[in-house]
Amino acid sequence: MSIRYEFNFPEDGTQLIVETQATRDRVADASTQKNASWTRLDYCQCSNCPLSKKEVEYCPAAVDMQPIVEDFRSLPGFKKADVVVTTQERQYRKTTGLEEGLRSLMGLVMANSQCPILKNLKPMAYTHLPFATQEEFIVRSVGTYLLRQYYKSHDGDEGDWDLEGLVTLNRELQMVNQALWQRVHTACEGDSNLKALLSFFTLSSSVSYSLESQLLKLRPAFMADTGSLQPFEQSETNTHVR
Repeated sequence: MSIRYEFNFPEDGTQLIVETQATRDRVADASTQKNASWTRLDYCQCSNCPLSKKEVEYCPAAVDMQPIVEDFRSLPGFKKADVVVTTQERQYRKTTGLEEGLRSLMGLVMANSQCPILKNLKPMAYTHLPFATQEEFIVRSVGTYLLRQYYKSHDGDEGDWDLEGLVTLNRELQMVNQALWQRVHTACEGDSNLKALLSFFTLSSSVSYSLESQLLKLRPAFMADTGSLQPFEQSETNTHVR
C-alpha cells in the first residue's frame, strides 16, 4: 500500500510529490539511483550500527532518504506548504512549515528502512499518522510496544510490561538520528531536512528521557470517568454458529 505526500507551495505555485510504501518487507530496487558519497556505510556510521562495512557498502536508511534529501535540500524549514497526505483509507491535509511535513515523511521512510535498528519502528509505519503531536507519538509508541508484548506473551515469551525495552530502543534510535543528521548535513544547502531530523530526534528523546513524566501527563485523559470495565461474557445464544 502506497502513501502519497504532496507538498504544494502557494508562494510560487510549485509542487513536490513523494510516494512511498506504508509497509515494505523487502529491499527496494535502487538500481536506477546513484548513491551519494554520504550514504556509504562508513561515512558517519552510527556508533551502535551492527552492520559491517566489509559486508555492506551503503547505509540502508541513508539510501532510502537520499531522494527526499535531494528534492528538498535547498528549501528552508520555515517555508510554508500545503501538505496533503493520501493513504488508501483517508486523506490528511495541513498548512504548515515544510519542517513538519518532512518530519512525518522522513519518519515513515526511516521506519520502513532495512536498517537493523530502525526496522523496529515498522509497526509504527503500519499505523502511520502524519503531523503527529508529541502526545500522539507517545500514545502510539507505547500502545504499539505493548501490543507487541501481548503477542509475545501469547506465544509463550515473557512480555515487557514496564516498558524498559521501549526506553532502550529509543536510546538506540537517538544514536541513529544523530548519525543521520551528520550525513544529511553534508548534503543540505537549506535547513529543511536538518530541522525535520531534529524534530524527529526530539520526539524520540521524550521516550528515552521522560517517558514516565509524559505518561503521567496523559493519565487523566485515559483514566477519567472510565469506570470499571467488566469482563466480556459471551451469551449462550452466540456460543454456537449454525
